[in-house]
Amino acid sequence: MESSAHTVAELVAARWGDQRPGLWCGERVLTQHEFAAGAAARAALLADLLPPGAPPHVGVLLDNTEEFPLWLGAAALAGAAVAGINPTRRGSELARDIRHTDCPLLVTDRAHLPLLAGLELPWGSPSARGAGRAAVMILMTDDEEYGTLLAPYSGAVPDPSRAAPADRLLLYFTSGSTGAPKAAICSQGRLAAAGQALVRQFGLRADDVHYLCMPLFHGNAVIAGWAPALAAGAGVALRRRFSASGFLADVRRYRATYFTYVGRAIQYVLATEERADDRDNPLRLGFGTEAGAVDAAAFERRFGVRLVEGYGSSEGGAAIQWAPGTPKGAVGPAGPGLVVLDPATGRECPPAVFDSAGRLLNGEEAIGELVNRAPNPFEGYWRNPAAEAERRRGGAYWTGDLFCRDAEGYLYFAGRTDDRIRVDGENLAAAMIENILARYEGAVAVAVYGVPDPVTGDQVMVAVAGSFEPAGFAEFLAAQPDLGTKMAPRFVRVVQRMPVTATNKIHRALLRREGYVCADPVWWRPPGETSYRRLTTEDAEGPLAVAKDPSVVVRRQGLEPRTR
Repeated sequence: MESSAHTVAELVAARWGDQRPGLWCGERVLTQHEFAAGAAARAALLADLLPPGAPPHVGVLLDNTEEFPLWLGAAALAGAAVAGINPTRRGSELARDIRHTDCPLLVTDRAHLPLLAGLELPWGSPSARGAGRAAVMILMTDDEEYGTLLAPYSGAVPDPSRAAPADRLLLYFTSGSTGAPKAAICSQGRLAAAGQALVRQFGLRADDVHYLCMPLFHGNAVIAGWAPALAAGAGVALRRRFSASGFLADVRRYRATYFTYVGRAIQYVLATEERADDRDNPLRLGFGTEAGAVDAAAFERRFGVRLVEGYGSSEGGAAIQWAPGTPKGAVGPAGPGLVVLDPATGRECPPAVFDSAGRLLNGEEAIGELVNRAPNPFEGYWRNPAAEAERRRGGAYWTGDLFCRDAEGYLYFAGRTDDRIRVDGENLAAAMIENILARYEGAVAVAVYGVPDPVTGDQVMVAVAGSFEPAGFAEFLAAQPDLGTKMAPRFVRVVQRMPVTATNKIHRALLRREGYVCADPVWWRPPGETSYRRLTTEDAEGPLAVAKDPSVVVRRQGLEPRTR
């Protein structure tokens, strides 16, 4: 039965009295009723713990344990907001995230306690509630005191009347690839609407089980995984941290029918050893982003599961849904208000023109930033008016993502604005090049980015995880009909494992920063040549002029002296 709730608090309260299994975490199973009761108890505790006048914010520094969704539910019932704290952040950066989101309460556990040691924050304890507004109280979910504090509230009943649709519910950080991470705001109404929309879009049911292996401190798992499960009355199975080798075993164990993904998670699952019974699984659908057409097709062939690739800005300001008839390589049709603009002039870019092989012929003028001129649910950033103004310009929402749009109105993803590659005055789409290079048989994962070149502006570089054979790679490139001459990588970095962020997105900022002077083996194609050879010290200090001291290059960047 489709929900018509206006707040997440209403969705949580609707689980009261439902004795079906609702939350799996390892060996632990909570019924839907136990989840609602646990959320109600924590909401009542939260109401007593929050200092008067302090922002009703709760920092949650946890892996995907049962406590995370319980505190999401608690915050919803209490009219409070959860700030998901990224456990891969360290030192002053971690302290900054906690301080920036104004959290008087931090929920964590013993595994994460060492991360807090030495941070310059005024720590307090829930047992000493008069510590003052400035103190950050630490609540340890696996500490004896936690059970003692919760016990008086064990009879609490979920009451959604304290929450309104406009109440903040999430403060979730963006990746922070271009400076300090920004805490995007998501309200109760927006999250409830998103969950219910996905239920309608995918026909999700109460007997489904949503497998959440992406981190809950990130918007993807909460908005695309937890919220629709709550709206449908479906069960939720948690994986503490993503594991490619444990993926299929978990799916079978929990009888999972739906999962979400982001970044390179699909590539890692595909890199596991194939088995004859891979298609023997209960999954119906995977929903996410950045898998790519090649990997999505391989996943369906191997596991018999359709992946739906969508696009949505993390902040909620723009979204694209695939529709029947969408051309190969396109994300979907442009909805009302979605346009591709030249960031320099603000004018709409001309339609993309492709040749019969699928090559983009006019990237230099067709690639621009995706902008939403229609009303949208972007709710701003917490205490960051400058970043908010950058998104909201001229009454429109600027996504920070590069696209091109064909004459029929279909949109093609070209990368983040940071991924812009301009070779000899021509704009190249990093995402499109990646989709082509993903066909290379030896590649487990690929990442395309630009490196500076004093003559051409940029050169294309690719990081390849997996096996790499230079002659075979050159032959592969020559055989791709949709690979333009300027799109062929000048440099190939061979990595054991692709560097990723905490949300399994490729760490492109790191790759760009290191360029071709890095610790991994790098192969390159000198100007005018079609074959690749190993980058050497002489190449680096001569044609490429990356360093003056060859001993530093050899010692720090792992380049090999050329043999004569």
